[in-house]
Amino acid sequence: MPDIFYGGLDFGTSGARISIINFHKELLYSNSVPYLYGFKNPNSWINSCEKLLESLPIEIKRNLGKLAISGTSGTLTAFNLKGDPLGEAIPYDQACNDNNILLKSLTPGEDHLQTPYSSLAKALKLIDKYGTNILLRHQSDWITGWLLKDWTHGEEGNNLKLGWDLKKESWPKRYLNTSWHKCLPKIIKSGKIIGQVNSDLANRFNLNKKLILISGTTDSNASLIATGLGKENGLTVLGTTIVVKKIIDNPVKKEGITTHRVRGDWICGGASNAGCGILSKFFSDSEIKELSRQINPLKSTSLNLLPLNSKGERFPINNSNLEPILSPRPVSDSLYLHALFEGLAKIELRGWEKLSELTGSLPKKIITIGGGSKNPQWRKIREKIINIPIVSSNKTTSFGTALLTIDSN
Repeated sequence: MPDIFYGGLDFGTSGARISIINFHKELLYSNSVPYLYGFKNPNSWINSCEKLLESLPIEIKRNLGKLAISGTSGTLTAFNLKGDPLGEAIPYDQACNDNNILLKSLTPGEDHLQTPYSSLAKALKLIDKYGTNILLRHQSDWITGWLLKDWTHGEEGNNLKLGWDLKKESWPKRYLNTSWHKCLPKIIKSGKIIGQVNSDLANRFNLNKKLILISGTTDSNASLIATGLGKENGLTVLGTTIVVKKIIDNPVKKEGITTHRVRGDWICGGASNAGCGILSKFFSDSEIKELSRQINPLKSTSLNLLPLNSKGERFPINNSNLEPILSPRPVSDSLYLHALFEGLAKIELRGWEKLSELTGSLPKKIITIGGGSKNPQWRKIREKIINIPIVSSNKTTSFGTALLTIDSN
C-alpha cells in the first residue's frame, strides 16, 4: 500500500512555498515560487498555487491525502459571490482610517479591533467601495475556497482581526444588525476537515481525487507549529516583517496584540511593519551576505535608524503616521547594513518588552524562523541588544502548515 502524503502551502509577502511530509513528519519535498503580478493581486496567489501543484512529483500528486493553507494575517480582499476577486487585496500592513467612528461604535472595549490595521477597518473600506453583495475573505481562506470551489468557510485564527471571538466562538452581536453580516465567512477551527478538493482541479493537476482540504492557520502560527515552541521560549519570525509570539496562560486583548489558540495553547503576539523588507530595498540577497561578513557584531554603529518598510507601524507602537528613519546613510554599505540590523533588533526588543508588560515574563530563549534567521551576524547583534539567547530554526512555515494536517479530524 503506498504512503499517504501531507501537504502545507504557505502564501507570504513575496511568494508561496509548499512542503510535503509523511506520517512520521519527515520532509519529503519542498518548493517555492515568487509572485507573478505582485502581492496585492489575488491572481498572483492562484498563479503561484498552480505552479507549485503542477511541479509536484507524480507519486506525491497521486498519494497526497491532506492539504492545508496558511497566509499572511490581516490581508483582506473583496470577492463576488462566485469567488472572483473584485480588485486588489488590502495588505496586512496598510492602515484604513476612513471609518474610525463607525469602527469604534462596532467594537466597544475591543482595543485590538479599533486599530486602522485591523481587518475590520479594511472590511469597512471594501464595503464602502463594493457594497454588501460580496464575500470578505482573508488570503488563505480564499485560496482554500479556490481549491474547493466553495468559499463558505474561514479559519478562526485568520479572522480574529475581523472580530471573531475565540472564547465565545461567535461574531460580535453588533454585527448581526449590519447589512454586511452575510459577507463574513462561517468559521471553522484550525486543523478541522473542510471538504474534498474540487474534482475538475484534481483532474487538471493529476491530484488524488480524494484529497481533503484542512482548515489552515496564519503564517506566523504555522511558523510556531514548525518550531515546536515550548512554554518558556519565544518565537521571532524574521520575514518581510518581524513577528514575536509566546505561549501564555490567558488571552490578552490589547491594541496591536493578537491572541490566537493553537493546538490548545493561547498564543500572544504582535507584528511590526519593519523587517527584512527594508533590507531588500537597499541590497540584493548576495550583497547582504557579502556585506554581513564585513560586520563586527560586537561593535555598535552609533546610528539610530527606525527601519520601517513604509510609513506607519502596528507593533510595538500603534501609529499609522510614524515615519521611517533611514538616514544618515554612511559611505560604507556594510556600516549602513549594520545600522539597519541594529534598528530592527531594537524594534524586536521593544516588542518583547511589550509582551513582557502584558504577560509578566520574557522568554528564556528565542527561536527564530524565516529568511532573516539564517544571518549569523544579525543574530549576534540581536543577542547583544535583546540580551536573550537566540537559536535559529531551519524549518519553514509551510512545513508547520503541513504538520497541521497530520492530526486533523
